[in-house]
Amino acid sequence: MLKDFLDIPRRNAAYRANRTSDFLDVEIRAGKAEILEQARRCMGCGIPFCHAYGCPLANNIPEFNAAVCGGRFEYAYKILSLTSPFPEFTSRICPALCEASCCAGLPSQPMAVKQTEFFIIENAFKNNLVRPRAPQSRNGRRVAVVGSGPSGLACADRLNEMGYEVCVFEKNSKAGGLLRYGIPNFKLEKDIIDRRIALMEDAGISFEYDVEIAKDVSLDFLKRKFGAVCLCVGAEEPRDLKIKGRELGGIHFALDFLGSQMRYLLREKDGLEISAKGKNVLIIGGGDTGSDCLGTAIRQGAKNVVQIEIMPEPPAERDASTPWPMWEYKKRTSSSHLEGGKRMWSVGSCEFLGEGGNVRALKAKRLSWKIENGRPKSFEEIEGSEFEIKADLVLLCMGFTGVKKSLAAENPELELTARGVFKTDAFGAAGIPKIFACGDAANGASLVVRAIASGRNLAENIDKNFATILQ
Repeated sequence: MLKDFLDIPRRNAAYRANRTSDFLDVEIRAGKAEILEQARRCMGCGIPFCHAYGCPLANNIPEFNAAVCGGRFEYAYKILSLTSPFPEFTSRICPALCEASCCAGLPSQPMAVKQTEFFIIENAFKNNLVRPRAPQSRNGRRVAVVGSGPSGLACADRLNEMGYEVCVFEKNSKAGGLLRYGIPNFKLEKDIIDRRIALMEDAGISFEYDVEIAKDVSLDFLKRKFGAVCLCVGAEEPRDLKIKGRELGGIHFALDFLGSQMRYLLREKDGLEISAKGKNVLIIGGGDTGSDCLGTAIRQGAKNVVQIEIMPEPPAERDASTPWPMWEYKKRTSSSHLEGGKRMWSVGSCEFLGEGGNVRALKAKRLSWKIENGRPKSFEEIEGSEFEIKADLVLLCMGFTGVKKSLAAENPELELTARGVFKTDAFGAAGIPKIFACGDAANGASLVVRAIASGRNLAENIDKNFATILQ
């Protein structure tokens, strides 16, 4: 057991063959025997950096690994559920910050934490161990949660568990936020969300759909009806690329493209509003959203897909600039990247070229980056390096700049930070009595696991300070 992390090789994620013909989950999950073997690789560290440093939720990873090793799967679920309200989400879409800080990763390869977490939660569902988290009694206090993305769901779940009467307001016709409309089915099938929402409803949480804040209901109304209002609306304002030719047709933001596909799959729309079928697709931006657009475009039948990134190509392995236990700076290849398309690095966008009012190509330049301490710091355009990339569909995947401008404009009393998110204090208060914010709406666009942790923290802060909220 003491050297299992050296003797047993890490099992990496495996993917289905011929998966691009559908939108189903791409991953082949490890079986019980494999998980038992993988759990043995845990070193049971005296100071588990995976728990104390890596995981935003502070999941007790060594303890649930030990429970799995002993075949105590129900106990493993109880340990996991103490800190993680939605392991079925994070075990599918979290980048596993914990694995980057795993001590076994120093002499060998890190634990396959995500795969163990997936086994624990799905085994718990299979054996009817996951039940509604209803409180033993209600405290008579009402809280409104605006937004049903990961932070909103986590905040609502924890408040309800502590006895509050919680109502979640969602602008879409179904719950989940970007979990539903921004993350493709091949990474997170939506019946997984529906399964959790049903449990939350059974626990006493109410959901109001097709209700948009400041449009269908005002903050003043919510303040009158509820003791506290939690703004969990995300940071959905996309970063634009304001270069010549931006007004041409065929240039879209990533979430509009991904949302179009999801609404069609969910039968909320009769057809695709934006389709890549038979087109030369250019994806501008090299992050997770760009990868999601790549996988979606391939499944829609794109003729050709190119993904460009302004940053230089990262190293294949952990760079010395991000030593253990930090989240490592290195090149990441998703399941979508393995399916096709071309990736290009150090490419700057100069101008969109059009024909008949629609985009036909991007005029671009090669960039030369100055590297300091292993990280890119500044760049210069390479003279004479201009070239064109053919494209009749361009998807902008360059991140987000804060909460929706329309929401901020309609609520001018809410102060924004330089990052375009709601300004809050250490307890999540947004500067107006009774109004709070958490997740991406308060911290900027980040990971689902961080949004979940932020939602839970806000719920705890509201509970500790409720007596002063009404003053």
